[in-house]
Amino acid sequence: MNQRRPDPDELLAPVQAIDNHAGRGRLKIFFGYFTGVGKTYSMLENARRAKGAGRDVVVGYVESHVRPDTQALIHDLEQLPTKVLEYRGVKLREFDLDAAILRNPDLILVDELAHTNAEGSRHIKRWQDVEDLLQAGIHVWTTLNVQNIESLNDIVGQITGVVVRETVPDQAFELADDLELVDIPPDELSDRLSQGKIYLAEHEVIQSSFQKANLTALREMTLRRAASRIHSDVESARKFRSNSQPWATTDRLLVCVGPSPSTARVIRTAKRMAKALDAQWLAVSVDMPSGQPDIQTQVRIAEHFRLAERLGAETITLSGDDVVGSILEYARSRNVTKIFVGKTSVARWKRFFKRTVVDQLLESSGGIDVYVIHGERTQAQGFDSLQLRITPSKRIGYAYALGVTVASSLLAAGLRILFGLDSEANAGMIYLAGVAFVAFRFGSGPAIMACLLAVLAFDFFFVPPYMTFAVADTQYILTFGVMLAIGLLISTLASQLKVQVINTRKRERRTETLYELGRQLSSISGNVFLVSAASVKISEMVNGEVAVFLVGESGRTEIIQGQGGCIAKHSLSLPAAQWVTDHSLLAGAVTNTLPNACAVFFPLVGANACLGAVAIRSNDDNARLLEPEQRQLIEACASQLALALERDQLAIDAAESRIQAETEQVRNTLLNSVSHDLKTPLAAIAGASSTLLLSSTLDEATRRQLLETVSNEAARLNRLLESILQMSKLDAATIAPNMQWHVLEEIVGSALNRTSVELAGHQVTTRLAPDLPLLYLDGLLVEQLLINLFENAAKYTPTGTSVSISANIDSDYLRLVVSDDGPGIPEGMEERIFEKFFRATQLPDDGRGSGLGLAICRAIAKVHQGEITVSRRPSGLYNNSETCPGLAFLIRIPIAKNAPNVPMD
Repeated sequence: MNQRRPDPDELLAPVQAIDNHAGRGRLKIFFGYFTGVGKTYSMLENARRAKGAGRDVVVGYVESHVRPDTQALIHDLEQLPTKVLEYRGVKLREFDLDAAILRNPDLILVDELAHTNAEGSRHIKRWQDVEDLLQAGIHVWTTLNVQNIESLNDIVGQITGVVVRETVPDQAFELADDLELVDIPPDELSDRLSQGKIYLAEHEVIQSSFQKANLTALREMTLRRAASRIHSDVESARKFRSNSQPWATTDRLLVCVGPSPSTARVIRTAKRMAKALDAQWLAVSVDMPSGQPDIQTQVRIAEHFRLAERLGAETITLSGDDVVGSILEYARSRNVTKIFVGKTSVARWKRFFKRTVVDQLLESSGGIDVYVIHGERTQAQGFDSLQLRITPSKRIGYAYALGVTVASSLLAAGLRILFGLDSEANAGMIYLAGVAFVAFRFGSGPAIMACLLAVLAFDFFFVPPYMTFAVADTQYILTFGVMLAIGLLISTLASQLKVQVINTRKRERRTETLYELGRQLSSISGNVFLVSAASVKISEMVNGEVAVFLVGESGRTEIIQGQGGCIAKHSLSLPAAQWVTDHSLLAGAVTNTLPNACAVFFPLVGANACLGAVAIRSNDDNARLLEPEQRQLIEACASQLALALERDQLAIDAAESRIQAETEQVRNTLLNSVSHDLKTPLAAIAGASSTLLLSSTLDEATRRQLLETVSNEAARLNRLLESILQMSKLDAATIAPNMQWHVLEEIVGSALNRTSVELAGHQVTTRLAPDLPLLYLDGLLVEQLLINLFENAAKYTPTGTSVSISANIDSDYLRLVVSDDGPGIPEGMEERIFEKFFRATQLPDDGRGSGLGLAICRAIAKVHQGEITVSRRPSGLYNNSETCPGLAFLIRIPIAKNAPNVPMD
C-alpha cells in the first residue's frame, strides 16, 4: 500500500497553534439567532455551575433588561462596577476594562460582544475589550446573535429589511475556542414575547420586521454557521492527530476525470449523489509528467472539466507519476469520503499484465468508499480505436525506427569489414544506441519497433548461421532475451526522459511567462499601459489576437485594447464581455455560453470584484485555449492583470484620498487662521462705524480717532485679502513674473517708503554694495517680498531696535539680507515659519498676523529660481545683545548675464 509521507507543515501547525494560545485566555460564545432565545440566561446558568465547581467567576457586564429571572441568576455572582460615561447629556453605563484587568479573575462574563462602546472608552467595540482580556490571560464568556456577524450583515438585511449596525468581524467569531448554540423554536420565542419576557424595544422590532418566516430563516443561518464551525473543529482535531483516514462527519465526493467517454456519466452520477447528500464534490485529473497525452486526450479531459464546472464541482489538476497514489493522497488531505470512478471494458489478458486504476483504488482506498460506474462498451471501443490510430507523426517515427535499424546494421557490418571488429557485443551496443536514439526522438511506439527490429537484425546478420533467423547455439536465445529487455528498458526510460524534458520546458516557459508579466506589470501604472503590456504577452503566448474589456465609469464594459481587430468588430464581443464581467465565468467560442462569438472570453477576477474580460482569438484553434494547462496559464495571466489593475486603482484612490485630506486640512487651517484675522478688523470697523452713527455728541478728536480706526482696519483687511489671493495665485502657478531690468536701490527705496509707518519706531540701516549691476527680475514681486520682511520685522521686534538690509554679489547670485534685533524664533523652526498660516511666537501682537507673509516670500523667491532661508544673526553683526539675538533672512536670486550697461550721471 502506498504510504503517504506526513506533511511537515501540517504536523507543525497544531504545535504553532498551541504556542500562539499559550498564556492566552479562552473565549466561549453563547450563540443564538435572535434576542430573547436565552443566550444570557444560559451563560449565567453555566457561570453559576462553574462557580460551584470552584472557579473564580466575575460578572463584568450583563444586560438583564430588568428581567427577574436573569437578575436572580446574577445575584449570587460577584459583579464589577460599571463605568459611567456622559454622552450628549445622557449618562451611559459601560464595561470597565481597566477594573476587569486589575481584578484578573479566572473567568469573566461580558454580554453583547457586538456592542459599540460610548465615546470616552478605550476601544470603539466591545469585542476589542474582550481581545484585551484574552491577551491578559483571562477566560471570557460572551453572547452573540447571527445577524451581528459582519459577512452575514447584508444577507440578514435582505431577509428582514433591517440593517444591523453593530457587527463583529468574522475573525473575532472564528477565533472563539468554544461555541455553545442556544436555540428555541420561533413559536416559543413568540410565546415569550406575548408573556412579556422580552423588553419593549425588542417587542417593537419583532412586530415590525421579525415575523416567523424571518425568524425561521435566521435560525437556519445560525444552525448552518454553528455546523460549519463544528466542522472546522473536527478538521483541526483530525489534523492534530495526523490521521490520514477521512472522518465521515460530513460527506465530500471526488470524481476521477479522464479521457474515457464514460467519465461524463460518472460526473453526472456524482452530481446527483452530491445533491442528495447536500455535499461538496470535486473533479480531479492527474497530469503525469512521464506521459505526454495527445491533443484528443487533452480536449476530452477539458470537455469533462467544463461539464463538472457547469454542474457545480470544484476542478483540480494534480501532477504525479502515480495516478492512484496522487488521487488518494489528495482525497485524504481534503477529507473525501466517496470516490467515483468510471470503468470501461478491458480485455482479461491486459488486466493480467497490469492492474487497472479501478483495481488499485479498490485495494488502496482504505476507509474511503469507491463507487465504480460502468461505461458503455461501444463507447469504450470507439475511444480505443481513436487512441490507437496511427497519426502522420507516428508514421515518421516508425519509418525512422526502420531506417535507424538499417543504419545500425550497416555501421556494425562496416566495422567488421574495415577494421575487423567482429565482436557480437559491439554490434549489440550499436543496435542499443540506435534504439535509445529512436526512443528519445520519437517516443515509446517507434522505440519498441526499433528494439524488435534490432534483435531480428542482430540474429540475421551477426549470429551464425548468418543470413537466417535460425540459431545454432541455444545460448544466443538468452542473449536475444537480455538484448530485448535492455532495449525495451532503454526505450522506455529514453521516451520518459524526453516527455519529462518537454514538460519541464513547458513549465519553465510558463513560469518565465508569468514572471515576465508580473515584472512588467509591477513596474508600470495606468490602465492603458497595464492592459497593453499584458495583451502583448498573452498574444505572444497563445499566437492569436487579444482584446481587453474593462468596466467603465458607467458600469458597462468598454474595450481598452484591440480596437482595430476582428474581436472589436464582431457584434457579440461586447455582450460576451459584459456577460463574463457580470457572472465571472468563461464564455464565448467553443463554450456553451455565446458560442457564436469569435473569441474565448476569460474573466478578470480581482480580489474584490470582476474588473472585465480578456478576449482571445487563436490563430490555430480556439479549442486549444481550453486545454487544462493552457487555460490555467491564461487564467493566471488574467489574474495577474486584474491584481495589477486593482493595485493601480488603489494607488489612485490613495492619492486622491491624500489630496482630499490635504485639501481639507488646508481648508480647515485657512478657516481657523483667517476667521480670527477677518473677524477682528470687521469687529473694529463695525464698532467704530456704529458709534459714529449712533452718537451725535462726539468731539472732533474722538470722531477722527474712530475714522482712523475704520480706515486702518479696512486697510488691514484689504492687505489680508490681497495676501490670501496672492498666495493662492502663487500656489496655482497662475502668476507669470514680469521680468525686466531693474535697479535694486529703487526697489529697496520703494519698499521702505511703503512701510515707513510700520518702521517708524525702528532704526533702519541700509548697506547696498556700490557695484550692483542691473537685475533681471519682477520688480513688483521682489518689492512685495521686501515689504513682507519689513512688516514682519516691525511687528515682532521691540520698538527702538534696528532693522537692516544689505545686498552684495555672491558669485552668480544676488545676496539680500534683511535682519533685525528681535527675540528670534525657537530652535528647529527655521523651515516651519515659511509654512502657510504658521506663527512661531506667542507675543501679544501675534494674533494680528495671518501667517502668510513669509510663505509668500518663499513663493516669490521660487518664482525667480531663488531661495530664502532664515537663521540667527551671528554675534556682533549689527547687534551685541544677548537677550535679543535677532534673525537674518537671506534671499539668493540668480543674476542674469549680459546686463545692459547704463551710465550713471
